Amino acid sequence: MAAKHITVIGVPLDYGADRRGVDMGPSAIRYAGLHERLRRIGHTVTDVGNLPVPVPESRPGPHSHLKYLPEIVKVTRVLARSVERALREGTVPVVLGGDHAVAMGSIAGLLRVHRNPGIIWFDAHGDFNTDKTTPSGNIHGMPAAVATGLGHERLLAPFRGTFARADRLVYVGTRTLDPEEAELMRAHHVTVFSMYDIDKYGMRDVMSRALEAATAGTDALHISFDIDAVDPLFAPGSGTPYSGGLTEREAHLGLELVAESDLMTSLDMVEVNPILDERNRTGILAADLIASALGKRIY
Repeated sequence: MAAKHITVIGVPLDYGADRRGVDMGPSAIRYAGLHERLRRIGHTVTDVGNLPVPVPESRPGPHSHLKYLPEIVKVTRVLARSVERALREGTVPVVLGGDHAVAMGSIAGLLRVHRNPGIIWFDAHGDFNTDKTTPSGNIHGMPAAVATGLGHERLLAPFRGTFARADRLVYVGTRTLDPEEAELMRAHHVTVFSMYDIDKYGMRDVMSRALEAATAGTDALHISFDIDAVDPLFAPGSGTPYSGGLTEREAHLGLELVAESDLMTSLDMVEVNPILDERNRTGILAADLIASALGKRIY
């Protein structure tokens, strides 16, 4: 991979989830030495700091069906502008969450520069619910659906009428879906490589298929990586742990193959929760995974 200029954007958002703590995720990943890792590869790094996100305790109580909707829409708009700016300046935006609702802002910004991106979504969950299907009202369970044009009109507004194609949205490492969510994904021709597929075919083959599906006829590639894609044995600092996930090496290989393709234009790393972590193990893993996605090699 050729040397790139990386723009790091922190988004300490935890409105989208029930469990607190992911607002500290950007700090944990930076503290793990993210910048040094990227510079050792040969990249230059600009960190624009954290976007302003008021703590939930300072806001009115959440709406039961779309929790903290106004606050999340505001952050989505601000992040979209930041990602758009980074891309227009010729850099690779690396967005540090925060909960997975931040992906709406990342992808909305990407769509202002690249009109037809593919997306690879590493996640234990689908995040493809809408306000009609959500069992919890948590918006971090909706960003993939919103990015493809499905959901509440206020969540869709920052996209300005341009959305990613659902048939170029590809999941890797999925192992739990809500029933209505799964039906919606099938109806919109989303590609899902579950842990069954990884067990059966291996990570190398799955990633080859995922990259092919996400990049066919597209003009950009966004990677959105929820740390709960990795098994909690390796990533204990996640607010939504689900056993049976990727091993540490499988996660690295997946992102190393992304780097090998040299197609990635933007990246999210989300859902690191230091409150639940062990000596920042998960923050360190997240920093290492970002480095793998940007070309880190053993030799």
